[in-house]
Amino acid sequence: MADSTFDIVSKVDKMEADNAVNQARKEIEQRYDFKGVGASVEWSGEKILLKASTEERVKAVLDVVQSKFIKRGITLKSLDDGDPYASGKEFRIEIALKNGIDQKNAKEVGKIIREQAPKTVKSQIQGDELRVSSKSRDDLQETMRILKAADLEIDLQFVNFR
Repeated sequence: MADSTFDIVSKVDKMEADNAVNQARKEIEQRYDFKGVGASVEWSGEKILLKASTEERVKAVLDVVQSKFIKRGITLKSLDDGDPYASGKEFRIEIALKNGIDQKNAKEVGKIIREQAPKTVKSQIQGDELRVSSKSRDDLQETMRILKAADLEIDLQFVNFR
């Protein structure tokens, strides 16, 4: 019998992220506490750019954006938000979306699998994802449970379960 496998990825659904940004933009345009402070949310290439007239206001805009991402089912581990910085008369924050598993986190996930998962489970790094295989499907499901319980810096999704 062939090995059962699944892939571990870390991806953000671009459409859901776009919906979250649009919802945040609408809320900021309508809220009274954001009137006259130049608050805005927009895509700037692959990053989300937040603007406001003061550092406190831009942090409040960030809070609104984060709440919209959570409501759309995107965890905050998938966001890489920077610190507020001054740009002319306004303050800005850039948010990048984390896609793919970098080498450091891939090695950390592999280490967790080696140490805690059943011994029949093997993992290998393939670019920005991991392939996990075993003879037993139950062992693979146990591995998924272990990884969900682990406190990692990135959000993991499990795909291609065969």
